[in-house]
Amino acid sequence: MTEQTAPAQRKKLAPGLKLALEMGPLVLFFLAYSRFGIFEGTAVLMVSTVVALAITYAMTRHLPVMPVVTAVMVMIFGGLTLVLHDATFVKMKATIVYLLFAAALLGGLAFGKALLSVVFDTVMKLTEEGWRKLTLRWGLFFLAMAAVNEIVWRTQSEDFWVKFKVFGFVPLTVLFALSQTPLMLKYELKGEDAEKAPEHL
Repeated sequence: MTEQTAPAQRKKLAPGLKLALEMGPLVLFFLAYSRFGIFEGTAVLMVSTVVALAITYAMTRHLPVMPVVTAVMVMIFGGLTLVLHDATFVKMKATIVYLLFAAALLGGLAFGKALLSVVFDTVMKLTEEGWRKLTLRWGLFFLAMAAVNEIVWRTQSEDFWVKFKVFGFVPLTVLFALSQTPLMLKYELKGEDAEKAPEHL
């Protein structure tokens, strides 16, 4: 049916552009913070996050779940930061986002659903066991990242936290994603098996 095959026919962004849209707001936040301060950086982060989502939607006509959740948290906690003039809120934002992702993934597993398959189904096809293991690992990773963010912003200077947000969290996430390659290759479905795999809607 046309409605069932629509997700597979969605337009995809070029890898370079996708990376730029995902990382752009964070880089702009860092640059604005370095020149003007945390509040100006927060304002730039909010605006650039919305712009990145708008560009993504304009080019693909759909919005990925995780960037949307992140954007909502940026607007809420960024807004509180600016209105109350308290940088604590923007520092807590990452913790809340990571906890939300962890709760969704691990909670889904508790009810027998590997929700990561919904996010990445159009990118790769894995066996059910593969999706469960990958979802568990990412859920635990997000929990760890939430804990790290809390430790860093509560024990280190604001300047250190901003730099770690860009030069710590991003490399850690990339390294963790790369470390999952063996698992994905082990459980990847290919050929006819991939074509027969059910769609995760």
